[in-house]
Amino acid sequence: MDKKRFSFKDIPGWAITLAIFGMLYLTGLHTEAIGQVQRLLLATGIKNADMPDNLPAKTAGDVAKTSEMSASPMAGAGFKMQTLDGKTVNFESLKGKVVFMNMWATWCPPCVAEMPNIQKLYEKVGSDKIAFVMLSVDEGGPEKVKKFIDKKGFTFPVYMPAGQLPQEFYSNAIPTTFIISPEGKIVAKQEGMAEYDTQEVRDFLQGMAK
Repeated sequence: MDKKRFSFKDIPGWAITLAIFGMLYLTGLHTEAIGQVQRLLLATGIKNADMPDNLPAKTAGDVAKTSEMSASPMAGAGFKMQTLDGKTVNFESLKGKVVFMNMWATWCPPCVAEMPNIQKLYEKVGSDKIAFVMLSVDEGGPEKVKKFIDKKGFTFPVYMPAGQLPQEFYSNAIPTTFIISPEGKIVAKQEGMAEYDTQEVRDFLQGMAK
């Protein structure tokens, strides 16, 4: 009886795919691999971030409403954050600036996918009037986060919670991005990954910062 010789062509496609993902998982590269695929999706433009149709009252010239908003507490009042070098920052210290806050984690493929476009946005609009808060929800201390940021060469400000997240920052997903007006009001919230380095987002942030 003739014995059939083994060939890799005899291995089912699903088994090969499973083996590849298994190797990526064991080597810790699965997050980056999936993130790269999702980054290609972002590049198509079908996941651009949605901005409100109208700017908040300050840029619309509604002085009375702006004064009322200025007197109200800032979203995240009382919340404290920690920089990767251990300094504590009160979130309220950012009041008076437009805040772009992104909640992310190193193990989250969609987070990894959108971070390069957030870096580009930061390089174009980050200023004394527009503050970026890249808030890592990783557990186990800042060392892992710092290693990830340094490896990627990102320069935007990165923080970690120094206490419980305020209720207004709760989300069913990460990444989640909040845009907060200089008066301390959440004016936009985006759950899930998105493309932020767009003219629409740049105009919205810079319009509020005037």
